[in-house]
Amino acid sequence: MSGHRSVVALLVLFWIFFIRSKASKTLEIFEKSTSAILGRPAVMHETKHPEEPATKHVEDPERVVEMVQRSINSSRRELTYLSCGTGNPIDDCWRCDPDWESNRMRLADCAIGFGRNAIGGQNGRFYVVSDPNDYDAVDPRPGTLRHAVIQTEPLWIIFQRDMVIQLKEELIMNSYKTIDGRGANVHIANGPCITVQYVKHIIIHGIHIHDCKPAGNAMVRDSPEHYGWRTISDGDGVSIFGASHIWVDHCSLSSCTDGLIDAIMGSTAITISNNFMTHHDKVMLLGHNDDYTPDVNMQVTVAFNHFGEGLVQRMPRCRHGYFHVVNNDYTHWQMYAIGGSANPTINSQANRFLAPSDRFSKEVTKREYTAKSIWRHWNWRSEGDLMLNGAFFVPSGTGASTSYSKASSLSARPSFLVTSLTGNAGVLTCRKGSRC
Repeated sequence: MSGHRSVVALLVLFWIFFIRSKASKTLEIFEKSTSAILGRPAVMHETKHPEEPATKHVEDPERVVEMVQRSINSSRRELTYLSCGTGNPIDDCWRCDPDWESNRMRLADCAIGFGRNAIGGQNGRFYVVSDPNDYDAVDPRPGTLRHAVIQTEPLWIIFQRDMVIQLKEELIMNSYKTIDGRGANVHIANGPCITVQYVKHIIIHGIHIHDCKPAGNAMVRDSPEHYGWRTISDGDGVSIFGASHIWVDHCSLSSCTDGLIDAIMGSTAITISNNFMTHHDKVMLLGHNDDYTPDVNMQVTVAFNHFGEGLVQRMPRCRHGYFHVVNNDYTHWQMYAIGGSANPTINSQANRFLAPSDRFSKEVTKREYTAKSIWRHWNWRSEGDLMLNGAFFVPSGTGASTSYSKASSLSARPSFLVTSLTGNAGVLTCRKGSRC
């Protein structure tokens, strides 16, 4: 009986070793792939010498059974880690960690695309917003969001509890700031919203931004040492003006007076990712106007977003620069999805475009106020896009891949994966002690 148990135990041990070897190889492949995507060196695992035995003789069968059970538990832990992967490289970088609250700043290592170097307030301290009020735009009180964002030092801004913040004037941010809404239900709404002007290294994550309105003709503080007169604002959700290294991720945006996210006046190094946008007309403007040539250096990545119900146009509308539109889900538009003027380079890769039922609105693209004899030279391409319900993309330009080198910022996943890649777009539900 003892010999039979020994044979069975050894067979089980061999099976577990085989399974664990497969799991380890899969984990190694996953880590290398993820590292390549994020531009970081892979962790190399030590390999056995070919002559080294895979297992050692164990004389005690009971000991074998104990080792088998430990191996099963270890394999389960490894496979649980692997099962967290969604294929979305941003989310897979941090969402697998149930202790995200203690590791909040890890998020800054997970950016991709042209805004991948945005660090926000990673090198600073935490600032906890405890007061949703906006008492005074010139003399903000400590504990308010306005007081946090104007400071000169790097800050990682978090929220003590759920809150709706109705601002009196634009929220003018200073450099090296992260607004991190994870763990609370935070809305910036029903007033002027966020302005990112002539600053750098900003991360905005996990915030509901909606019903934004113009304000101005008022004094507003933008740093501890300075405040000044502001004219009437446009009523954007997020206004990026002459700024760089900006990342807007996992926000839910809707129903603003002008744009949901606009980037103009020489802004560059921007990633707009994992956002859920609904119920809005002019969704996203990238480029100030046709005559503002400094925008020729603009580079923006638009990735893993869900453009949803009630949207009309500009997803995005581009001018002059280089734009990588990749792995987004377009389920609604009334006029068009992607448009532009002034010779922008648009690289559309592996998006899913579901055209509206209106037979006159099935074209994805629109060239604004330009004759075909001119726009036929612009570099606009569709590569691997999934076109549904009669959707079609009108390409232009040379078609040479070298023309798109400055409009390429990450590797596209296949378009049939877009539903899963964007399935968690918008604000996530994050609770302490569990994955977001």
